[in-house]
Amino acid sequence: MHFVWATHDRLPLITPDIERRLHRYIEAVCIKQGCPVLAIGGMPDHVHLLVAYSNTITFSELMKHVKGSSSRFITKTLKLDEWFAWRPNYGAFAVSYEAKDDVIAYIRNQKQHHANNDLWESYEQTDEEAPDDDATTE
Repeated sequence: MHFVWATHDRLPLITPDIERRLHRYIEAVCIKQGCPVLAIGGMPDHVHLLVAYSNTITFSELMKHVKGSSSRFITKTLKLDEWFAWRPNYGAFAVSYEAKDDVIAYIRNQKQHHANNDLWESYEQTDEEAPDDDATTE
């Protein structure tokens, strides 16, 4: 399952000094929830996450854990007492086994795709921006 979510107002809050630690933290949260991370990447204003999805947790439960705890991790550990928030919604996209490697490459090369304006538009939508049939807005 491929998840995409953004910072509040799409502000560039994921700075280079916290990005790697944030991604490792998100990976640990996913593993704890039984959803190993296949790829994680993003830009200063959003995150892409591909997980091997477990049927023991719902999408909304996983995202509640990931977004809630990562937001606290940022404000309590990475950027002490600085304001940080995620947008309330996220996009969730099923990925076929055949497309998995392409999606992994897309996620890992986010900065290059954005720099070259070579985006998969449907995978860049995170919530109310997305077409009704492509995103979850829980």
